Amino acid sequence: MMRDGGPRLLVPPNATTMITALAGGVGAAKLLEGLVRVMPSEYLSVIVNTSDDIQMFGLHISPDVDIVTYTLAGLVNPVTGWGLVNDTFYGLDSLVRFYDSERWFNLGDRDLATHIYRTDQLRQGKTPTEITRHICELLGVTARVLPVTDAFVPTTIVTDQGAMHFQEYLIRYRAQPVVQEIRFENIEDAVATPETIDAIVSAEAIVICPSNPLISIGPILTVPGVRKLLEQASAPKIAISPIIKGQALKGPADRMLAQTGSPATALGVAQIYANLIDGFIIDQQDADLKEEIEKLGLKVFVTNTVMSGATEKYALALFTMQAIKELQVAKLSRV
Repeated sequence: MMRDGGPRLLVPPNATTMITALAGGVGAAKLLEGLVRVMPSEYLSVIVNTSDDIQMFGLHISPDVDIVTYTLAGLVNPVTGWGLVNDTFYGLDSLVRFYDSERWFNLGDRDLATHIYRTDQLRQGKTPTEITRHICELLGVTARVLPVTDAFVPTTIVTDQGAMHFQEYLIRYRAQPVVQEIRFENIEDAVATPETIDAIVSAEAIVICPSNPLISIGPILTVPGVRKLLEQASAPKIAISPIIKGQALKGPADRMLAQTGSPATALGVAQIYANLIDGFIIDQQDADLKEEIEKLGLKVFVTNTVMSGATEKYALALFTMQAIKELQVAKLSRV
């Protein structure tokens, strides 16, 4: 259910392709919101980054999983793109007082209920996948929201100001420290869930959402076996650039790319994904990069990728579906 006042548009009659999306947080959620308007949501599986997960106040918080879930439930705060609409923060005020800590990570009262429930279920032996499934059922989300792994694999950002959890780097320090290294803790021992494996193997098309390629999509691809499964998948694979004219619309992807040695451009993102995907969608403002990106062996599609409202989300999702169809036809013609 969608509650942002956007248009309720008809589902195209041919939009029954089983889509598996790889997703981070806010940018990915916008595209997913569009996708469930152009296709039946039960045909959509979303493999979500869990390396943003953090433990605070004795609670296990899974930001990207919650952003995706709240968005698909029509409950996300439309202003921030995270948290729940019209939430209050009385509980957090008390927690900060009790722990005598700085308030830098906002947790709304109804949002806290999610984290309390998740933490309690983890202590009872349930997996993040099982817990997420139940939360989705309770919130009426019919797309499959799948943590990429049930292991705890938090991201450490090594900076010129020391090592810190990604959430501290992003929120507490506003992504100002210079990034020297990115580590996904314990990820070499993690395993992809059976649901993640099934979503990749059974997909008829795979979409890499416009998320940070280093700390949102990167952890998904680093879970042992996931990249190989994607490389072997016969389904057409397409990615959408999160960088437009050298800038990230949301988050620090541009500065992180530059500080870790990759071009902070749509071309730089395409180079990261080049051996994994068949097609790449770039914004019309980067049309001058189309020819250079095509030299990587990718089919490049150009459109408006700025999802400023419901109409733009729908339009980009529909364009993505049409690009997938074109890639499917191209694959069939080579058989």
